[in-house]
Amino acid sequence: MTMTLVAPTVTDYEASADLATLLVRTTLDDALSVPAEKLRLSCRCAHCTRARFDGRFPENFPGIAITGIGDLGYGLNISFSDGHDRGIYPKPYLLSLAGGGDR
Repeated sequence: MTMTLVAPTVTDYEASADLATLLVRTTLDDALSVPAEKLRLSCRCAHCTRARFDGRFPENFPGIAITGIGDLGYGLNISFSDGHDRGIYPKPYLLSLAGGGDR
């Protein structure tokens, strides 16, 4: 008998009541969370990547909140209270940010 290991993926998500955290549930029934500030700091969009390259990317985003979440199937498009809404977070990347993708 062969055992196939399948990496967990995101099955459900929501912003916390105070909008400061993304709450994630996985196929392994793990309940994980990622602070909004960590998500904002981890954005890989072209705008943020360029700002990092140019040394213009902030070191922190105090008080940042999640204002919207769009499900793209393979990942989530997350909008933030600073107006940034270009970030797409593939589900494996979200799990790595939450510390839950390393089983």
